[in-house]
Amino acid sequence: MASPRTLLQMAGAPLDPSAWEKAALVLIDAQMEYVDGALALPTIGSALAEARRVLDLARRRGAPVFHVVHHGRPGGPLFDPEGPKSKIAPEVAPSAGEAIIPKGLPNAFAKTTLHDAIRASGRTELVVVGFMTHLCVSASVRAALDLGYRTTVVAGATATRDLPDPLGPAGAVQPAESVHRATLAALADRFAVVVRDAQAWS
Repeated sequence: MASPRTLLQMAGAPLDPSAWEKAALVLIDAQMEYVDGALALPTIGSALAEARRVLDLARRRGAPVFHVVHHGRPGGPLFDPEGPKSKIAPEVAPSAGEAIIPKGLPNAFAKTTLHDAIRASGRTELVVVGFMTHLCVSASVRAALDLGYRTTVVAGATATRDLPDPLGPAGAVQPAESVHRATLAALADRFAVVVRDAQAWS
């Protein structure tokens, strides 16, 4: 039986990562809620370190950088915009001139200024890092295709958490690594080029 191929491969689409001359970097929800909050992720340390490497690379190449942050309900249990857990992690803190764009839904383009800001920058491709792989990263990358962007996702700069398995027995769990890899495989089929880490541009 032949090995499976992605839809991008079948279409003969380019599989190289986005060139920085064409791309903007979008960092999704790199916030303290995922570091030491109620949604602390098991691989957040290594993912933030890799996100920093990608951020440094984007800055060196002169690419526009957009920091997307999730804002929940004020006083709520997750991503309280007035609380410390909504802050951007220091590893990827914005520099002067880098846009910070709040959102209230998983898709970073939904009811936000992100699309207009990227268009104003003149960039037509995206490099995406952030959290969580299966939720806001996936939703945003899928929406980016509808908006006409070619997207590259850096796997090592994303992460997620264990999830309840709705098809298993009571208490069954899908481990974070399985959720992460399955999500990236699904995105790589049609929605994005998926690279392991910043070395993809070396």
